[in-house]
Amino acid sequence: MSNPSSSDEIAKQAPESVSKSAESVGNTSLVDPSDALSFPEGGFTAWGTVLGALLIQFCGFGYVSAYGVFQDFYTQTYLTNSTPSAIAWIGSINAFLILSVGIVSGRMVDRGAFYPVMKIGCLLQCFFLFILSLAKPEQYYQIFLSQGIGLGFAMGLTNVPSIAVISHHFQRRRAFAMGIVAAGGSLGAILHPVMLNNLINGRLGFANGVRASAALSSGLLFIANLLMRTRLPPQPKIVSYTRVLQNSSRDGAYICTCVGMAAFEFGYFFESFYLQLDSTLHGLSQGFSFYSLTILSSGSFIGRLAGGVVAAYVGVPNTIIISSLISSAVLFAMVGLHSSASVAVIAVSYGVFSGGVVAMMGPLISHLTPEFSHTGLDTYSQAWEHSWARAPLTFPRQSLTFGLGAPICGAVLTSHYIWWKAAILAGASEPCQSVATGGCILFVSMQVILKMRQKTSSVYSKGAGV
Repeated sequence: MSNPSSSDEIAKQAPESVSKSAESVGNTSLVDPSDALSFPEGGFTAWGTVLGALLIQFCGFGYVSAYGVFQDFYTQTYLTNSTPSAIAWIGSINAFLILSVGIVSGRMVDRGAFYPVMKIGCLLQCFFLFILSLAKPEQYYQIFLSQGIGLGFAMGLTNVPSIAVISHHFQRRRAFAMGIVAAGGSLGAILHPVMLNNLINGRLGFANGVRASAALSSGLLFIANLLMRTRLPPQPKIVSYTRVLQNSSRDGAYICTCVGMAAFEFGYFFESFYLQLDSTLHGLSQGFSFYSLTILSSGSFIGRLAGGVVAAYVGVPNTIIISSLISSAVLFAMVGLHSSASVAVIAVSYGVFSGGVVAMMGPLISHLTPEFSHTGLDTYSQAWEHSWARAPLTFPRQSLTFGLGAPICGAVLTSHYIWWKAAILAGASEPCQSVATGGCILFVSMQVILKMRQKTSSVYSKGAGV
């Protein structure tokens, strides 16, 4: 006759063994929620996911950040019948779709479709890059459809999921991990301009040069798909985007953040799109002009890495406030660009501090998410899901100014290249109120609201005798 106590022990151990077996084969749907919320904060799978997400950003935002190479090449060689503003629309629509498509890809990831979304996005990205290489001179629509719309949509499928999956593995070190991922965009923006300038303007020409870059991206995207792994089970029924939107619309700090991000993004791509063209038309050597974007992106790479480190000491809100204030001031310095030294100083300064802002946008959304039951969220798991759901709702809002800034500046620039007007517009709007600085003021307002919220929470806790 069997011992009842031993049978009970076997029964208790069975679910644990099943859970461990499920983890070993990567079936996240059977992972114990209590185990899932114990973030590993490291390990081979976690850091492998960070590396994979870094490669996604390298081939995504890194490639878009190198659009200044295409802006220069299209304006002076390939699309000479088109205005700078029309050419800027190609890169801006690309950037707009990268962020706005996130509301679709983010929802699909919530439903457990992370791997299909990533695979489809990466395949489409490779496909449209090769299609771009077939575009003919002066055929604006061919380049607009392949590079602007097609490539932007493909990158949009992978952008938000690659950022969101980091939250599966990190909680305490999330800002640092996301800073590393964001640095992938800067690393790509460092290397892609060097490669594209030497390929497109070299012996290979436009078609073969774009094909070579497409081959590199294909290999890196393949590696990224092998490395990235989800850990938490899909829970589509917990998150209601309508509820998230309603809660967010009543959150003053979140609203200030969204508007502040949108204001910052208005002038963000101005230097990335026009710095190389500006340097070339001001008579600087072609060799130096070709590396101006690399200098800018090198500064951004340092800023994105440093942003995560600084945020660990002074906090995410303070980091983004300081970085946005200084980067907005540097935008006005474009008026004085006349020499190699001025290009280097402007590029490094803007790169470092704007990179710090970009690196902290993801962690800032998580930082603003309520985590206590009296705010309407009963458990930390719901707070975490609420944070993840906010990302695809936030990015499309800021993507509007993200996509409008460079073309509007290009329209003010005109075919006569009146640089001071475009530079002023990148940092100012009617009536001479700094858009970027206005974004900084909104970030400050966000921090004030957070401090007031913390003070109120403290008083509430003391009154309840906690």
